[in-house]
Amino acid sequence: MSGNERAIRALRELLQKPGNQACADCGAPGPEWGSCSLGVFICLGCSGIHRNIPDIGKVKSLTLSHWEDSEVQFMAENGNAVAKSRYEAAVPVYYYKPTYKDGQVLRQQWIRAKYERKEFTEAGKKLTYEEATRDGMLMKRGRDNGQFLSRRFVLSEWEGTLKYFTKYDAKEPKAVIKMDTINASFQPEKIGNPNGLQITYLKDYSTRNIFVFHENGKEIVDWFNSIRAVQLHYLSVAFPGATDAELRPKLTRNFLKEGYMEKTGPRQTEGFKKRWFTLDHRRLMYFKDPLDAFAKGEVFLGNGELGYSASAGLPAGTHCNGSWSYGITILTPERSFLFTCETESEQQDWLRLFNGVLITQMSPQEYSMEALYKYKH
Repeated sequence: MSGNERAIRALRELLQKPGNQACADCGAPGPEWGSCSLGVFICLGCSGIHRNIPDIGKVKSLTLSHWEDSEVQFMAENGNAVAKSRYEAAVPVYYYKPTYKDGQVLRQQWIRAKYERKEFTEAGKKLTYEEATRDGMLMKRGRDNGQFLSRRFVLSEWEGTLKYFTKYDAKEPKAVIKMDTINASFQPEKIGNPNGLQITYLKDYSTRNIFVFHENGKEIVDWFNSIRAVQLHYLSVAFPGATDAELRPKLTRNFLKEGYMEKTGPRQTEGFKKRWFTLDHRRLMYFKDPLDAFAKGEVFLGNGELGYSASAGLPAGTHCNGSWSYGITILTPERSFLFTCETESEQQDWLRLFNGVLITQMSPQEYSMEALYKYKH
């Protein structure tokens, strides 16, 4: 057995140790790369990010590269658990720790924040996300013409709001977004920019979308985590007895699923029309176009014990269009909604998520939301 074969066997054994079986940065299972600079085991995607950062950029394949004995020893002395205790010792509750399902910009800035800027090595550091006010320019998509134009955004912890202005020196904001209704999620493919961020909020009891980006990845991720920091402050005041574990899920969230389905109208005799659907926990919204500012409609998904259900198929006699024949029927206490999917796998994925929501108990805030939906519709 050659020296490198022994090294690779030793690395395989190290992979079995607790913490080393998933990527140190995004949690992807079965890491196949190692950082000789940090002593951590990482996935292929994160290894590319490491490689582009000076001082920590020495990465090697665990199976294809040549490993020196000293490098294997360094990996053995460190590993993912040791690195986590060092570089993630004081990650704030609000800071979004990306997974392998998240986009490049989130993972890139998480890795840079941890290892390059060493933001989380000790408690008490003053982080940029925790400033009481954040004021800057973002590129925002126009609601009517679809053009991205530079707009001023101001985030205020004291007011608990995010405002944006059509002109830098404008006295009145175009919109005031309150922290109790805001959500933000990265949508690079939908927006057509690797740093694209979708911000949603309630306006006159309807969901409003705005789409923004910044050419600098750090800047847009800083905005994202600053919004989460202000959210946490707002929630801490609103729910003074709540623990961090209880508040964290109330911060910005990724949508459960998005994609196209076809739907018919309330009389269920109209033709099925293709719509873009977004499932945001209990709110199923549908849009004519993925980048529309307002949803054409929303369906509230309550608890199954309260008369809500989702099942495969359509009522007998329903006429659907062409190839979109995999039906879904959602029943609410007020009416039924009929949808069709293009494939059976899409139908089953939507149903799995719908039923996952329906079996979840509702919070007091969600009961209030349900009452509002009944009032509106």
